[in-house]
Amino acid sequence: MITYEFDKSVSYWVGLTSHIFGASLNTELAGTGVTLRQVQVLSCLALYSEISQSEIADLIGIEPSTLVRILDRMARDGWIERRPSTQDRRKKIIQPTEKVSTKWSEIVACGERMEKRATKGLSETQLQNLKETLAIIRKNLEAET
Repeated sequence: MITYEFDKSVSYWVGLTSHIFGASLNTELAGTGVTLRQVQVLSCLALYSEISQSEIADLIGIEPSTLVRILDRMARDGWIERRPSTQDRRKKIIQPTEKVSTKWSEIVACGERMEKRATKGLSETQLQNLKETLAIIRKNLEAET
């Protein structure tokens, strides 16, 4: 029989929380017609304004071929545009369109509701400590890759 004390593992708690957060956000988004992966793409665009397909795939942790299908749907719906990179013609740069602005407002509202539910009962100090702790964990792990 295999055993492990998961309740003592940071990776277990972070992974489980991330999974539940994603599933809850998917539920919250259900009425918007937007998927969690599309939100992740749009979030990258909100952070970086324009970014290459390969950079998006790296940031959200999916295979480039999977991302292509997501981007195809988003381009079909008029939410994004692809253009060739001026530095590397093999790369495609992704930009949001004006059409996605109203959808983005819905997404942000969903995210704000989710965050309010997720952080209910936590003080500002606890939230700040959580962010700092997660930043240290991320930095430690990024230093190894």
